[in-house]
Amino acid sequence: MEATLEVSLKDSLKRVFGYDTFRGTQEEIISHILGKNNTFVIMPTGAGKSLCYQLPAIVQEGTAIVISPLIALMKNQVDQMNAVGINARFLNSTLSKSESNKVKKDTISGDIKLLYVAPESLTKEENVEFLKQAKISFVAIDEAHCISEWGHDFRPEYRRIKDIIGRLGSIPMIALTATATPKVQLDVQKNLSMDDAKLFKSSFNRSNLYYEVRPKKEAKKQLIKFLKDHKGESGIIYCLSRKKVEEIASFLQVNGIKAEPYHAGLESKVRMKNQDAFLNEDADVIVATIAFGMGIDKPDVRFVIHYDAPKSIEGYYQETGRAGRDGINSYCLMFYSYNDILKLEKFNKDKAVTERENAKFLLEEMAAYADSTVCRRKQLLHYFGEEYEVSDENCRGMCDNCLHPKEQYEGQEMIQLVIRAVKDTEERFGIDHISNLLAGKNTDHVKSYGHDQLDVFTKGKEINEDEYFWRSVIRQTLLNEFIKKDIENPAVFKVSKKGTDYLEKPYPFYLSKDHEYTTDGEEEESEKAQVNVSAFDKTLFDMLKALRKDIAHREDIPPYVIFSDPSMEEMSTLYPTTMDDLKQIVGVGESKAKKFGAPFLELIEEYVEENDIITASDVLVKSSGTKSKNKIYIIQHIDQMMDFEEIADARGMTYEQVINEVENICYSGTKLNIDYYIDQLMDDDRQDDIYDYFLNAETDSMEEAMEELQDDYSEDEVRLMRIKFMSEYAH
Repeated sequence: MEATLEVSLKDSLKRVFGYDTFRGTQEEIISHILGKNNTFVIMPTGAGKSLCYQLPAIVQEGTAIVISPLIALMKNQVDQMNAVGINARFLNSTLSKSESNKVKKDTISGDIKLLYVAPESLTKEENVEFLKQAKISFVAIDEAHCISEWGHDFRPEYRRIKDIIGRLGSIPMIALTATATPKVQLDVQKNLSMDDAKLFKSSFNRSNLYYEVRPKKEAKKQLIKFLKDHKGESGIIYCLSRKKVEEIASFLQVNGIKAEPYHAGLESKVRMKNQDAFLNEDADVIVATIAFGMGIDKPDVRFVIHYDAPKSIEGYYQETGRAGRDGINSYCLMFYSYNDILKLEKFNKDKAVTERENAKFLLEEMAAYADSTVCRRKQLLHYFGEEYEVSDENCRGMCDNCLHPKEQYEGQEMIQLVIRAVKDTEERFGIDHISNLLAGKNTDHVKSYGHDQLDVFTKGKEINEDEYFWRSVIRQTLLNEFIKKDIENPAVFKVSKKGTDYLEKPYPFYLSKDHEYTTDGEEEESEKAQVNVSAFDKTLFDMLKALRKDIAHREDIPPYVIFSDPSMEEMSTLYPTTMDDLKQIVGVGESKAKKFGAPFLELIEEYVEENDIITASDVLVKSSGTKSKNKIYIIQHIDQMMDFEEIADARGMTYEQVINEVENICYSGTKLNIDYYIDQLMDDDRQDDIYDYFLNAETDSMEEAMEELQDDYSEDEVRLMRIKFMSEYAH
């Protein structure tokens, strides 16, 4: 590299990016592309991949074209470049015609140093003609794994990139990806005709990330507990569908978490507003679709949660890579249920045969990762062709499997049988066939090849007839490099040199038992019904009741006005110790919590500390849905003095349902003025009689009220007056 260029690079590195030195192989990569050479970079998320094309674009004449599939990433990187005085723009479907024309004009005039282009935009003829008029320094192909059908985000448009670039002249290319298995690497180089490209491959090990997989049981409750433990931290939650994104975002908002949804179905303005809220720390959590992805370059993401299982290990690795880019320890949590794998398989049923088979293979790898009790880090790195020797010194308990190791067993004989099975079947088969063979399953496939006659068929069956047991053994034999995947066809196994040596000189080797994630029980909670309080803490309940009586006497109001018995029974079950917890108790709203809550919380907190009790923060979850939509509608239209019958018609409810909902709203702590409606039905004297009854009653029970008032008043009249009384006295 010329001395003046080297000085220019170092100066720009400091001036634009604020760094004194390059990281890893960045400088070598930049020098290579500046030498007009094709370059292939495989570098994990957060390792400084973007700088490898941004810096050479800045120091050269002309415009660098960056092909990127993620609109969010384009906007984020353009914003970052503009913020440091570098003119960068994007060309994608979010721009109007006039905005696109302005970008093209500025590119042709040489004002733009980096132009981010969506692959779909690049393939339009009008854009190809425009690019022919521009001075292009080089082309960067970001997320290059999208070229490969074996990649986790295959995009057919990426297959056309090489031909289109060829039409623009002899322009050097740099292909970059954060996730490429050996097979994907070969596909990318072949499709881009980059066999001559120098490969720069960094380690995939993100040592600051903690990986955990949990069974998907009562996932919403687990989610809230996790987020409360990580309050105020930035995080991303990935979901399987747009509908689930909206549901989880709404659910988190109801539970007091600053969360926003992000998916392709939202209007671009809403997407960008939510993205900016996350980047500017106005929102703590972004909930996003797995399919759409998140192109967010935010260094302080402290956790990434997969609420649903991802489609592939590549996708999982890339998405978890959004966490901890600043090098600080961060959390990667996945809720796993095999039901998610089955759902994803259904999504693939209409794809072409080859694509469907590839997708199935990727899903099987994902399921195997979740089930396995081997070090998560070792599994991830092995998948990308990198070996990782696990020891107490370098793993440091940074995954659930290493922190809480499962039971082990001596596996020498099993490993030998796996190696022999791969060898005796001429290294032509994958995990399905080999596991059936070793389990002694006489399938049509096994019989058609005569493999039921092999020695391993009966010997494997003698050890264990469960094909899932043998799948676990096979995966661990692969992870420990006794067998290996065929690079051209990763679904097929070959025997490695280590495996051949092991057959000749075997030695004791321990294997781990797999996780047993059952499908019993609810994965998600249904809408929150009233908590079962049959087993409430009677001692605490009596203490709360005595406190209520003292306050009622002091305030000269009936005790039930403060908190009802059902409310206090739930308090004696869930032990709320904060105002937020108290407001989630049945029959307790914000105004009632503020008015009466403090002494009750103080009593409960003292009781909890003395008796070492799990509190509401661990178990109480608010739900959102149709009920809350009805609540908002009813409150708004009572404010507008709409008759209850009209509200019922408008919402498709019965009059009885409206009364029930109004009672729930009132008892949950919202003050309602329904005088306009009561005055139509009852004169002042009748109202006063019922009001006086509730003022002097020991309980708000309707049964006791109707018995006392006898047949002089209808049940509806009494219920309405009870609502009026509670609104005026309890709030």
